[in-house]
Amino acid sequence: MTQNIRPATPDDIPHLVELLMLDAKERQAKDMILWKMADDAPAQIENALTFAITADQQPFRQFWHVAHDAGRITGVVHSMMLPVPPIYSGKYGGEPGLILPDSFVSPEAAVGTVNSLLSAAERTLHEAGARIILASFVTGEDWRREFEATGYEAITLYLSRSDLSDQGMPSDVSYATEDDVPGIVARSAENRQVLFDIDPFWEPHPEADPRFSAWMMRSLTLRDRDMMVLGPKGDVDGYVIAQPASRLHFPPAHDITGTGVIDDYYHPDLANSAALDQSGEGAMTLLRGGEAAFTNRGIGTAFVVCPAGWRSKIEVLESAGYETAMTWSIKR
Repeated sequence: MTQNIRPATPDDIPHLVELLMLDAKERQAKDMILWKMADDAPAQIENALTFAITADQQPFRQFWHVAHDAGRITGVVHSMMLPVPPIYSGKYGGEPGLILPDSFVSPEAAVGTVNSLLSAAERTLHEAGARIILASFVTGEDWRREFEATGYEAITLYLSRSDLSDQGMPSDVSYATEDDVPGIVARSAENRQVLFDIDPFWEPHPEADPRFSAWMMRSLTLRDRDMMVLGPKGDVDGYVIAQPASRLHFPPAHDITGTGVIDDYYHPDLANSAALDQSGEGAMTLLRGGEAAFTNRGIGTAFVVCPAGWRSKIEVLESAGYETAMTWSIKR
């Protein structure tokens, strides 16, 4: 029986749980803390797969494909349509497609299985309306080589640090209030311009400011995150938002309760994407504020989102002890 690639079915779920546990263990071996295994990892994988394959109403469109060879499932690829954040324009025609990190081939899979799975996922995403494809990579050299060989280029890095300690909130960092929102929005506009200059993929939406302002006002009411600003009240020099990790970045096998994510984070020290201003002191102070917010909540691991072309921000993060844990690449 020759290999074929097809959409996953409910009957495949027991076999996929086995494959995805092997996949999760590879990530865990890379970083035992960041990719901590959930106590009930097999059950979490099974629940996620059952919902993804059988539920009629889902928060986003996702797809699972399997490689079937001689009566055995030897590989799997997971993909989805990625909603565009409301502050961006969706320049390339709406939602991009995303190949997720819980994609895996078994050691005995036939040569070319990764290529076949990737091609099937790309085809499905294009048919669903994606004009560009993103791919996430954590482990699996066969996947990395295939991404590079087929034209993917790094666009976003996810840097992590798993040894946060309680160093206290910096004295000039404070929790944001409604009075700080206009200043945060102004600094966010600067942030968005840097992003757009790095890559037009991040083209701002024409109504980005009011949309971001509305989201900041709502975020102030959310109990699961902290918003901090640097500078005197009413004069925001920079801002950072420390929020809980989500399943977008962490497959269901992993326990994310001790991990926080920093995505919105900007200081004028970072305005030049190629080189730091003022030695990055303000940017570093804000980062330490975000870390302090995490440790105050009992969170010991930080996961920071950073465009691959933002060298000055990468310099700050690396000097603070962060290392790249995951890479998102783009194929236009």
